[in-house]
Amino acid sequence: MQERRDGQQETSRRGFLAAGIYGLGSIIAGSLGITSALYLLRGPRKKRGTEWADAADASVLRAGAPAKITFNRTRVDGWKISNQKDTAWLIRNVDGSLTAFSPLCTHLGCAYQWRAEAGPSKNGAFVCPCHGSSFSRTGQVITGPANRPLDRYEVKREGERIWLGSLVKTPRSNA
Repeated sequence: MQERRDGQQETSRRGFLAAGIYGLGSIIAGSLGITSALYLLRGPRKKRGTEWADAADASVLRAGAPAKITFNRTRVDGWKISNQKDTAWLIRNVDGSLTAFSPLCTHLGCAYQWRAEAGPSKNGAFVCPCHGSSFSRTGQVITGPANRPLDRYEVKREGERIWLGSLVKTPRSNA
């Protein structure tokens, strides 16, 4: 800086450019710092709501007999929309209500199957072939190593159509 004859200081070109560079660097650092702090400190975004998928026709289910169904689910991830096939085990209970289980064992996520001759009284059970876990018709653990019941989908019925919502994780059993 140079001092003028009237006592005021004059800014040189070099000083002006240095101040501009430091100012621009501060703006960039501040904007990156603020956005990074917001990303790290803000909680997870809330879901927009449960997305329901048209899964099956209720008229084809027999009471008490589990049926493995395949259905299409549309997933939205930001701007990407994808259709994927999901599966579930559907059971029409004796009282007419519906239960839909996730197709994955709660031990290690293996695919299990319904065995009509399995279970303690040979009246059927869901059996995981990988690690030997078995589950009752209601999803409860019969034999381990799985330590919690089968996960369930939210289910609603509109006429004869069955709609499946989000997956509800079951808590660990105390037994």
